[in-house]
Order: sequence, then C-alpha cells, then structure tokens
Amino acid sequence: MNAPSTEHGEAYAPVLQGLWEYVRAEQEEILLSPYLPATYAFLTHVLLCAPFLALDALASVCPRVQMWRIPTRSGPPPSLKRWFDCFWRVLYRYLTSVLPATALFQILRSPTLPEVAPSCWRLFVEVFACFLLFDMLFFIWHFFMHRFPWLYCSVHQLHHQHHVTFALAAQDASAAELLSLLLLALSSAWVVGCHPLSEALFHLLNSWLAVEDHCGYDLPWALHRLLPCLGGAPYHQAHHVIFRGNYAPYFTHWDHLFGTYRASGQYSPE
Repeated sequence: MNAPSTEHGEAYAPVLQGLWEYVRAEQEEILLSPYLPATYAFLTHVLLCAPFLALDALASVCPRVQMWRIPTRSGPPPSLKRWFDCFWRVLYRYLTSVLPATALFQILRSPTLPEVAPSCWRLFVEVFACFLLFDMLFFIWHFFMHRFPWLYCSVHQLHHQHHVTFALAAQDASAAELLSLLLLALSSAWVVGCHPLSEALFHLLNSWLAVEDHCGYDLPWALHRLLPCLGGAPYHQAHHVIFRGNYAPYFTHWDHLFGTYRASGQYSPE
C-alpha cells in the first residue's frame, strides 16, 4: 500500500501532520496574528540567550569556562548589568519599531494555513533554501553598511559598540537594522514559499545561530566545529574586532569569493 502524500507529492510525515493538525486546531488565531513574527523573534532570542547568561556568570569562577572564551584584547565577559541594559534596549526597539512594521508586512503578506503538513524532505529543503538566501541577502546588506559611511553611522554603528560580543548583543542594534534583518528573514521565507512549519523552524534556527555567533565562546559542541562551512563565534568575533571582513552571518563562502574572509585569529585592521 502506498504511503499518503502531501499536495506536492512528497511522502507523508505522520508526526508532522499530527503536530500541524494540533497547532492549527488550537492556535490558528495566534498563527495568523500579524504580531507573531516580532513576538516570536524576540522571545526565542531571549530564551536561547539564557544558557550563555549562565556561562558568563560562571566565567569568572570556572577555569574551564574561561578556556572556552574567545581571547580578545577588549576586556572581560559582560557584567549582569550590561546584560539587563541590553535586554531593555532590545525590548524597547521591538515594541516601538519592529512590532508595528512587521505587523504591517504580515497584513500585506496575508499568510494562509494549508491543511497538509510538509514532508520531512520538504521541511529540510525549505529551511536550507531559506538559510542560503538569507545568508546572501545579509552578506550584501552588511557589506554595504560597512562600505558607505553614512549607512554605517545611521544604521549599523550601534551594533559595533560591542567589541566583546555576548549572546544578547546579537540583536542589540538600531531599530532600522533590527527591522531590516527581520524583514530579510521574513522575505526569504516568502520567496522560498515556505510552509508555516518550515518557516517557524527557519526562524528558530536563525535565532540560535545568531546567538551562537555572538556568544563569545568557542564551545566544543558549537555547530561550526561540526560543519566547516559555518564560521561560528570566532569568525564573527573577528569581525567585531577588525570591523571589516567576515560579512556573512553564517556560511563563509561569500567572504571567500569576494576576498573579505578574515581568519579568526587575524585581529589587525585592513
């Protein structure tokens, strides 16, 4: 007997279908809310930062944690006060700028909820395609923010106040930059034509990688150690120290292609 299939002809995934039917039945109003993208982005970011807050608290007393920190000449791990100051800045910008703007984007986008869940293969392909597209768009936008002084000063400079990165600082940026990056992520999912489950997974993994890139630790289990195509925290820490190079958020191929790749230990200006 042949396995059921989705509307695109892929093999049916009972677990995903069961999950999707439950979510649609119980949370349809939330899923269609124009306020969901900004709320989801902020809450996942804060929750994913929590383990690194614990690591920063342990760094001053635990030698093993200190060994994992990426060495820089810019000072010790951030204090608890710096974490909370950063939290309130990010929350304020989300409430005053990101939330209303992305709500308008969602209203214009008019998302719908399909009846059928994606297959596991479709889920993987859509999430991977979103990452490739977002990585390219981010690289272009980030490159231009550094190459045009007026754009750097008005949009991106605030993010570079952090010479020593920490997890929560991944979204400590101007309202314009926060909004632009969330719109790039939403647009990537829209262009790919993601199923809502694929889009939710993409945004979750996107938040995790951003947090991991800014955490300030070269952890033994970090994704860049498992996947050499990823730059990881050392790669992005180098960008915050030298200010130029390593413009891509996750993958390193665009920086290699355009000659903007900087090794993680190369902390001298161009």
